[in-house]
Amino acid sequence: MLFLLAIPTACIAWTLTHEAILREARERCKIQSETASSLLRRKFFYVFTCEYCLSHYVTAAILAITRFKLVYADWRGYVISLFSLVWIANQYMSIYDRLRLDIKHEHIAISADQKQMETIAEERPQKAA
Repeated sequence: MLFLLAIPTACIAWTLTHEAILREARERCKIQSETASSLLRRKFFYVFTCEYCLSHYVTAAILAITRFKLVYADWRGYVISLFSLVWIANQYMSIYDRLRLDIKHEHIAISADQKQMETIAEERPQKAA
């Protein structure tokens, strides 16, 4: 259950802090986190720019919904669950980020190869003439 609950935690935290659909809101949060007059306000808006920070709050919400506990049946089970879910969710996000980076590098390499092939193809008819 721990590994399953970490999936929506990671998905929600990643989407809110990285995906283009929420870029404008995230940019406003970033500005507020840097320029707000009070420390509390800056920290509040910073949470929405950091997937690690946000994952703690998303995990707390998921634990409130699911009542998932690890090891202990009382409040200690929630504490252990909270930090365990945050850790697993952040591992998932790290894997996803690395995968996206690898895919981006592959696209760049393919594009560079295609441009090189086009350049070679353009030079061949000129040499023959």
